[in-house]
Amino acid sequence: MTGNTAPEVRIAGGRLRGGREGGLAVFRGIPYAEPPVGPLRFAAPRPVPGWTGVRDALTFGPAAPQGGLSDRTTRAGADWLTINVWSPDLDAALPVMVWIYGGGYVFGSADRPEYDGGRLARDGRVVIVTFDFRLGVEGFAAIGGAPANRGLLDQVAALEWVRDNIAAFGGDPGRVTVFGESAGGGSVAALLAMPRAKGLFRRAVAQSVPGPFLSPALARDIGDTIAGELGLRATVTDLGVVDPGLLTAAGDAVAEGITARGDRWGRAAHASILFAPVVDGDVLPSTPWRALAEGAGAGVDLLVGHTRDEQRLFTFMTGMLGRVTAAQAEETSAIFGAGPHGDVGPEQWYELVRSDWLFRMPSLHLAEAQVDGGGRAFLYELAWPAPGLGGLLGACHGLDVPLVFGNLTLGQTAMLLGDPPPADAVALSAVMRDAWTRFAAEGDPGWPAYDMARRLTQVFDRESAVVPYPEERSRELWREHSFDPLPLISEAKTEKKTEA
Repeated sequence: MTGNTAPEVRIAGGRLRGGREGGLAVFRGIPYAEPPVGPLRFAAPRPVPGWTGVRDALTFGPAAPQGGLSDRTTRAGADWLTINVWSPDLDAALPVMVWIYGGGYVFGSADRPEYDGGRLARDGRVVIVTFDFRLGVEGFAAIGGAPANRGLLDQVAALEWVRDNIAAFGGDPGRVTVFGESAGGGSVAALLAMPRAKGLFRRAVAQSVPGPFLSPALARDIGDTIAGELGLRATVTDLGVVDPGLLTAAGDAVAEGITARGDRWGRAAHASILFAPVVDGDVLPSTPWRALAEGAGAGVDLLVGHTRDEQRLFTFMTGMLGRVTAAQAEETSAIFGAGPHGDVGPEQWYELVRSDWLFRMPSLHLAEAQVDGGGRAFLYELAWPAPGLGGLLGACHGLDVPLVFGNLTLGQTAMLLGDPPPADAVALSAVMRDAWTRFAAEGDPGWPAYDMARRLTQVFDRESAVVPYPEERSRELWREHSFDPLPLISEAKTEKKTEA
């Protein structure tokens, strides 16, 4: 269908009518699962019944309840599980890229301007898919009578929808790449380890993979604490009738005082981690690092990497930039388990330890686990410093998102680039978009695969280059570290006594 005619497609549920934007057919707000409310609250996602006639797919669906750092008022409605598609050609069989947003598993939504798929779809000639999924208490809290990792199960349901329907939008279901950043990168890593997700994607891009995954005991204790804020038990019976906004508020209340719970929640508390995938033995049988080392990703091409200065954004947001003391740096090193980083000042030491523990080493170790398990991995680091905010943030967490999507003046992350963005930002964005879409199409982003001897890494900077992994000091310090599920402290102590 060409010209200005509204594009229509038929999928398993019925006919859809979308719109045209910049030469693309765009469909928004398509339900991929039933609304998880009423009797379906805290349940695994259920298939959507079909409809008669032509359904308009012109606006984004409402986002899941938002907690944490979100200051957004989302659209009313309970149809949280919807999907969006940008297609250059409805009659083709193009590579498909499915985006999973970040936000600490607590906030985020597919309607954010920085996730608009138009530029990436048009320039890369790929079909772009984004979707919403359950977050916070709704998606990740341990609740008695409910399956674990409901947010991950939503992601699997979205990928099943892509498998079954994307051909109608000009996408090739045999060439699906799932990509995500931060909690989205952690979700991609989790999907690689999930038996339910096997075969739903051919390639994966994991950007700034967070290391924290939770043990069942820690997740239950956190869930009990949140429910206790409302005087309730963490069960479907008690929480299933509570307004989602109240549950989100209860989670935020616990998060505000989380560092005081370090004696019980350990590193999760010190890093302000309230929600993360739970290694429950069923939905998620093991951590991604263990699963990939055992061969779970051998049939999937993996592109993985991190930014150079991951922690800088959070140091800035907490008002600590330029104020980190030697005592704080030493405390951080003691908590997270890294040795000294050589002749560096307190702030750099503080940031290196936190960057390494939370994002950089989990990303590196994921690549190495993939290689150990017989799979192919490509590693990168983004070292180009953000010019926005006076250049204070360097190559910080989230900088890759506007560069990959090409949305240099849209959304919150675009503020990192300055207004207008400099010419080198425009050029680097084109290079990264080409690498991501080339990887989706061919399984090759344009540089050599990672191996344990040469450790070749694509460094994106003003002058990009392929070099041996550039953070060698960190790699050596963390070489023997295992990113196991974070334990409940009392549980960890019991295990140590049993071993003794």
